[in-house]
Amino acid sequence: METIVSTEGLSKEYGGVFRVKHVDLQIREGEVYGFLGPNGAGKSTTMKMLLGLVKPTQGTVHLFGKQMNDKNRVEILRQTGALIESPSYYGHLTGMENLRVMQKLLDIPEKNLREALRIVRLENQAGKKVSHYSLGMKQRLGIAMALMRFPKLLVLDEPTNGLDPAGIEEIRELIKALPQQYGMTVMLSSHLLAEVDQMATAVGIIDHGELIFQNSLEVLRRKSAHYVAVRTQDSEEAARLLERYRPKREAGWLLLENLSDAAVAQINQQLVCSGVQVFRIEERQRSLEEIFLDLTGKEGAL
Repeated sequence: METIVSTEGLSKEYGGVFRVKHVDLQIREGEVYGFLGPNGAGKSTTMKMLLGLVKPTQGTVHLFGKQMNDKNRVEILRQTGALIESPSYYGHLTGMENLRVMQKLLDIPEKNLREALRIVRLENQAGKKVSHYSLGMKQRLGIAMALMRFPKLLVLDEPTNGLDPAGIEEIRELIKALPQQYGMTVMLSSHLLAEVDQMATAVGIIDHGELIFQNSLEVLRRKSAHYVAVRTQDSEEAARLLERYRPKREAGWLLLENLSDAAVAQINQQLVCSGVQVFRIEERQRSLEEIFLDLTGKEGAL
Protein backbone atom coordinates (compact mmCIF):
# COMPACT_ATOMS: atom_id res chain seq x y z
CA MET A 1 0.00 0.00 0.00
CA GLU A 2 1.10 3.56 -0.70
CA THR A 3 2.39 5.54 2.27
CA ILE A 4 0.18 8.62 2.61
CA VAL A 5 1.89 10.20 5.64
CA SER A 6 5.46 9.73 6.82
CA THR A 7 7.62 11.81 9.13
CA GLU A 8 11.27 11.50 10.05
CA GLY A 9 12.56 12.85 13.35
CA LEU A 10 9.61 15.24 13.61
CA SER A 11 10.17 17.50 16.63
CA LYS A 12 8.83 20.72 18.09
CA GLU A 13 10.46 22.69 20.86
CA TYR A 14 8.78 25.42 22.92
CA GLY A 15 10.76 27.37 25.51
CA GLY A 16 13.61 24.90 25.52
CA VAL A 17 11.32 21.89 26.04
CA PHE A 18 10.48 19.37 23.31
CA ARG A 19 6.69 18.93 23.10
CA VAL A 20 7.15 16.51 20.20
CA LYS A 21 10.42 14.59 19.98
CA HIS A 22 11.75 12.58 17.03
CA VAL A 23 8.40 11.17 15.89
CA ASP A 24 8.49 8.83 12.88
CA LEU A 25 4.93 8.31 11.65
CA GLN A 26 3.88 5.87 8.92
CA ILE A 27 0.26 6.00 7.73
CA ARG A 28 -0.69 3.87 4.75
CA GLU A 29 -3.42 4.33 2.18
CA GLY A 30 -6.85 3.20 3.33
CA GLU A 31 -5.99 3.05 7.02
CA VAL A 32 -7.92 4.55 9.89
CA TYR A 33 -4.97 5.55 12.03
CA GLY A 34 -5.76 6.14 15.69
CA PHE A 35 -3.35 8.61 17.31
CA LEU A 36 -3.60 7.93 21.03
CA GLY A 37 -2.27 9.79 24.02
CA PRO A 38 -3.28 11.69 27.16
CA ASN A 39 -3.98 15.41 27.02
CA GLY A 40 -0.75 17.32 26.50
CA ALA A 41 1.09 14.35 24.98
CA GLY A 42 1.72 16.16 21.67
CA LYS A 43 -1.12 14.89 19.47
CA SER A 44 -2.45 18.26 18.27
CA THR A 45 1.03 19.72 17.80
CA THR A 46 2.02 16.75 15.65
CA MET A 47 -1.12 17.10 13.52
CA LYS A 48 -0.51 20.83 13.09
CA MET A 49 3.00 20.12 11.83
CA LEU A 50 1.60 17.61 9.31
CA LEU A 51 -0.65 20.36 7.94
CA GLY A 52 1.98 23.10 7.96
CA LEU A 53 0.19 25.07 10.67
CA VAL A 54 3.21 24.76 12.97
CA LYS A 55 6.80 24.76 11.72
CA PRO A 56 8.87 21.83 13.01
CA THR A 57 11.99 22.54 15.01
CA GLN A 58 13.53 19.45 13.44
CA GLY A 59 12.51 16.70 11.03
CA THR A 60 10.57 16.33 7.81
CA VAL A 61 6.97 15.68 6.74
CA HIS A 62 6.07 13.72 3.60
CA LEU A 63 2.47 13.67 2.36
CA PHE A 64 1.51 11.63 -0.71
CA GLY A 65 5.17 10.87 -1.34
CA LYS A 66 6.29 14.52 -1.40
CA GLN A 67 8.30 16.36 1.22
CA MET A 68 6.20 19.31 2.29
CA ASN A 69 7.78 22.77 2.13
CA ASP A 70 6.66 26.38 1.76
CA LYS A 71 6.52 26.08 -2.05
CA ASN A 72 4.35 22.97 -2.40
CA ARG A 73 2.31 23.15 0.83
CA VAL A 74 -0.85 24.58 -0.80
CA GLU A 75 -0.74 22.05 -3.62
CA ILE A 76 -0.34 19.12 -1.23
CA LEU A 77 -3.03 20.33 1.16
CA ARG A 78 -5.60 20.43 -1.66
CA GLN A 79 -5.80 16.68 -1.11
CA THR A 80 -6.42 16.95 2.63
CA GLY A 81 -9.25 17.88 4.95
CA ALA A 82 -8.82 18.64 8.64
CA LEU A 83 -10.52 19.49 11.89
CA ILE A 84 -7.97 20.48 14.54
CA GLU A 85 -8.89 21.14 18.20
CA SER A 86 -12.27 22.84 17.59
CA PRO A 87 -14.26 23.88 14.51
CA SER A 88 -14.05 27.45 13.19
CA TYR A 89 -17.29 29.09 12.13
CA TYR A 90 -19.22 32.36 11.89
CA GLY A 91 -21.79 32.22 14.69
CA HIS A 92 -24.09 34.82 13.10
CA LEU A 93 -24.40 32.73 9.91
CA THR A 94 -26.38 29.54 9.43
CA GLY A 95 -24.74 26.16 9.01
CA MET A 96 -25.43 26.28 5.28
CA GLU A 97 -24.04 29.80 4.96
CA ASN A 98 -20.85 28.71 6.73
CA LEU A 99 -20.46 25.86 4.28
CA ARG A 100 -21.08 28.20 1.34
CA VAL A 101 -18.21 30.39 2.53
CA MET A 102 -15.97 27.33 2.41
CA GLN A 103 -17.45 26.34 -0.94
CA LYS A 104 -16.46 29.66 -2.51
CA LEU A 105 -13.01 29.71 -0.94
CA LEU A 106 -12.18 26.19 -2.08
CA ASP A 107 -14.20 26.12 -5.33
CA ILE A 108 -16.15 23.05 -4.27
CA PRO A 109 -19.09 21.63 -6.30
CA GLU A 110 -22.61 22.01 -4.88
CA LYS A 111 -23.08 18.24 -4.73
CA ASN A 112 -20.12 17.93 -2.32
CA LEU A 113 -21.71 20.43 0.05
CA ARG A 114 -25.01 18.55 0.09
CA GLU A 115 -23.31 15.18 0.52
CA ALA A 116 -21.17 16.42 3.43
CA LEU A 117 -24.29 17.72 5.19
CA ARG A 118 -26.02 14.38 4.63
CA ILE A 119 -23.09 12.38 5.96
CA VAL A 120 -22.98 14.30 9.27
CA ARG A 121 -26.80 14.43 9.43
CA LEU A 122 -27.17 18.19 9.60
CA GLU A 123 -29.56 18.59 6.65
CA ASN A 124 -32.46 19.57 8.91
CA GLN A 125 -30.36 22.05 10.91
CA ALA A 126 -28.59 23.72 7.97
CA GLY A 127 -30.83 26.83 8.13
CA LYS A 128 -30.22 27.45 11.82
CA LYS A 129 -27.67 30.00 13.08
CA VAL A 130 -24.53 28.28 14.30
CA SER A 131 -24.55 30.38 17.49
CA HIS A 132 -27.66 28.38 18.43
CA TYR A 133 -26.03 25.01 17.69
CA SER A 134 -25.16 22.60 20.49
CA LEU A 135 -21.50 21.66 20.95
CA GLY A 136 -22.16 18.38 19.16
CA MET A 137 -23.79 20.11 16.20
CA LYS A 138 -20.83 22.49 15.90
CA GLN A 139 -18.53 19.47 15.88
CA ARG A 140 -20.59 17.90 13.08
CA LEU A 141 -20.37 21.14 11.10
CA GLY A 142 -16.58 21.11 11.49
CA ILE A 143 -16.43 17.54 10.22
CA ALA A 144 -18.66 18.48 7.27
CA MET A 145 -16.25 21.31 6.39
CA ALA A 146 -13.33 18.86 6.51
CA LEU A 147 -15.21 16.42 4.28
CA MET A 148 -16.38 18.89 1.63
CA ARG A 149 -13.46 18.27 -0.72
CA PHE A 150 -13.69 14.51 -0.16
CA PRO A 151 -9.93 14.49 0.34
CA LYS A 152 -7.45 11.64 0.06
CA LEU A 153 -6.38 12.32 3.67
CA LEU A 154 -8.72 13.37 6.47
CA VAL A 155 -7.14 14.57 9.74
CA LEU A 156 -9.51 14.74 12.71
CA ASP A 157 -8.55 15.91 16.19
CA GLU A 158 -10.95 14.41 18.78
CA PRO A 159 -13.80 14.06 16.22
CA THR A 160 -16.44 12.84 18.70
CA ASN A 161 -15.87 15.66 21.19
CA GLY A 162 -19.18 17.00 22.49
CA LEU A 163 -21.35 14.34 20.87
CA ASP A 164 -23.99 12.35 22.71
CA PRO A 165 -23.77 8.50 22.64
CA ALA A 166 -25.95 8.26 19.53
CA GLY A 167 -23.87 10.91 17.77
CA ILE A 168 -20.63 9.16 18.73
CA GLU A 169 -21.91 5.93 17.20
CA GLU A 170 -22.91 7.73 13.98
CA ILE A 171 -19.51 9.43 13.58
CA ARG A 172 -17.76 6.18 14.44
CA GLU A 173 -19.61 4.32 11.69
CA LEU A 174 -18.96 7.19 9.27
CA ILE A 175 -15.20 7.15 9.90
CA LYS A 176 -15.02 3.37 9.52
CA ALA A 177 -16.80 3.62 6.15
CA LEU A 178 -14.74 6.46 4.65
CA PRO A 179 -11.82 4.38 3.30
CA GLN A 180 -14.05 1.92 1.46
CA GLN A 181 -16.81 4.28 0.30
CA TYR A 182 -14.75 7.37 -0.56
CA GLY A 183 -11.16 6.12 -0.81
CA MET A 184 -10.01 8.27 2.12
CA THR A 185 -7.22 7.64 4.57
CA VAL A 186 -8.14 8.88 8.05
CA MET A 187 -5.93 10.00 10.90
CA LEU A 188 -7.81 10.69 14.12
CA SER A 189 -6.60 11.58 17.58
CA SER A 190 -8.26 10.56 20.79
CA HIS A 191 -7.62 9.92 24.46
CA LEU A 192 -10.49 7.41 24.54
CA LEU A 193 -8.99 3.97 24.04
CA ALA A 194 -12.26 2.11 23.61
CA GLU A 195 -13.28 4.57 20.90
CA VAL A 196 -10.11 4.00 18.86
CA ASP A 197 -10.45 0.26 19.38
CA GLN A 198 -13.81 0.38 17.56
CA MET A 199 -12.62 2.54 14.63
CA ALA A 200 -8.92 2.21 13.92
CA THR A 201 -7.00 -0.35 11.88
CA ALA A 202 -3.60 1.06 12.94
CA VAL A 203 -2.50 2.78 16.13
CA GLY A 204 0.21 5.19 17.20
CA ILE A 205 0.64 5.91 20.91
CA ILE A 206 2.39 9.13 21.94
CA ASP A 207 3.44 10.02 25.46
CA HIS A 208 5.44 13.08 26.56
CA GLY A 209 6.00 13.86 22.89
CA GLU A 210 7.53 10.50 22.01
CA LEU A 211 5.97 7.81 19.83
CA ILE A 212 6.13 4.70 22.02
CA PHE A 213 4.09 2.31 19.86
CA GLN A 214 3.09 2.18 16.21
CA ASN A 215 1.60 -0.79 14.42
CA SER A 216 -1.67 -2.40 13.44
CA LEU A 217 -4.43 -2.69 16.01
CA GLU A 218 -4.09 -6.46 15.71
CA VAL A 219 -0.46 -6.30 16.90
CA LEU A 220 -1.54 -4.16 19.86
CA ARG A 221 -4.25 -6.68 20.73
CA ARG A 222 -1.68 -9.47 20.75
CA LYS A 223 -0.10 -7.72 23.72
CA SER A 224 -3.39 -8.34 25.49
CA ALA A 225 -2.32 -11.68 26.97
CA HIS A 226 -4.84 -13.95 28.64
CA TYR A 227 -4.40 -14.68 32.32
CA VAL A 228 -6.24 -16.51 35.09
CA ALA A 229 -7.65 -14.76 38.16
CA VAL A 230 -8.15 -16.82 41.32
CA ARG A 231 -10.09 -15.70 44.40
CA THR A 232 -9.91 -17.71 47.61
CA GLN A 233 -10.84 -17.40 51.26
CA ASP A 234 -7.14 -16.95 52.18
CA SER A 235 -5.19 -15.06 49.52
CA GLU A 236 -2.01 -15.00 51.64
CA GLU A 237 -1.87 -18.78 51.97
CA ALA A 238 -2.90 -19.25 48.33
CA ALA A 239 -0.08 -16.95 47.19
CA ARG A 240 2.42 -18.97 49.28
CA LEU A 241 1.19 -22.27 47.83
CA LEU A 242 1.32 -20.94 44.27
CA GLU A 243 4.62 -19.10 44.66
CA ARG A 244 6.23 -20.97 41.73
CA TYR A 245 3.65 -19.45 39.37
CA ARG A 246 4.69 -15.93 40.45
CA PRO A 247 1.16 -14.66 41.10
CA LYS A 248 0.37 -10.95 41.09
CA ARG A 249 -2.07 -9.57 43.64
CA GLU A 250 -4.94 -7.29 42.79
CA ALA A 251 -7.80 -6.42 45.17
CA GLY A 252 -8.03 -9.85 46.76
CA TRP A 253 -7.35 -11.76 43.53
CA LEU A 254 -4.27 -13.69 42.46
CA LEU A 255 -3.38 -13.19 38.79
CA LEU A 256 -1.42 -15.91 37.00
CA GLU A 257 -0.22 -15.75 33.38
CA ASN A 258 0.60 -18.35 30.72
CA LEU A 259 -1.34 -21.24 32.25
CA SER A 260 -2.59 -24.27 30.35
CA ASP A 261 -5.94 -25.85 31.17
CA ALA A 262 -4.09 -28.67 32.91
CA ALA A 263 -2.16 -26.19 35.05
CA VAL A 264 -5.39 -24.45 36.10
CA ALA A 265 -6.89 -27.79 37.15
CA GLN A 266 -3.73 -28.64 39.09
CA ILE A 267 -3.78 -25.26 40.88
CA ASN A 268 -7.40 -25.74 41.88
CA GLN A 269 -6.67 -29.23 43.21
CA GLN A 270 -3.59 -28.05 45.10
CA LEU A 271 -5.49 -25.27 46.85
CA VAL A 272 -8.47 -27.45 47.80
CA CYS A 273 -6.25 -30.29 49.06
CA SER A 274 -4.35 -27.75 51.17
CA GLY A 275 -7.57 -26.62 52.84
CA VAL A 276 -7.89 -23.30 50.95
CA GLN A 277 -11.41 -22.73 49.71
CA VAL A 278 -11.57 -21.56 46.10
CA PHE A 279 -14.37 -19.07 45.51
CA ARG A 280 -13.81 -18.28 41.87
CA ILE A 281 -11.48 -18.94 38.91
CA GLU A 282 -11.82 -16.63 35.90
CA GLU A 283 -10.05 -16.28 32.58
CA ARG A 284 -9.36 -12.63 31.78
CA GLN A 285 -7.71 -10.57 29.09
CA ARG A 286 -5.93 -7.25 29.51
CA SER A 287 -7.87 -4.38 27.98
CA LEU A 288 -6.38 -1.85 25.60
CA GLU A 289 -6.47 0.64 28.46
CA GLU A 290 -4.38 -1.65 30.66
CA ILE A 291 -1.89 -2.09 27.81
CA PHE A 292 -1.72 1.67 27.38
CA LEU A 293 -1.10 2.18 31.07
CA ASP A 294 1.70 -0.38 30.96
CA LEU A 295 3.31 1.33 27.95
CA THR A 296 3.12 4.84 29.37
CA GLY A 297 3.53 4.08 33.07
CA LYS A 298 0.37 6.04 33.85
CA GLU A 299 -1.49 5.17 37.05
CA GLY A 300 -4.91 6.49 36.11
CA ALA A 301 -7.32 6.48 33.24
CA LEU A 302 -6.89 9.04 30.50
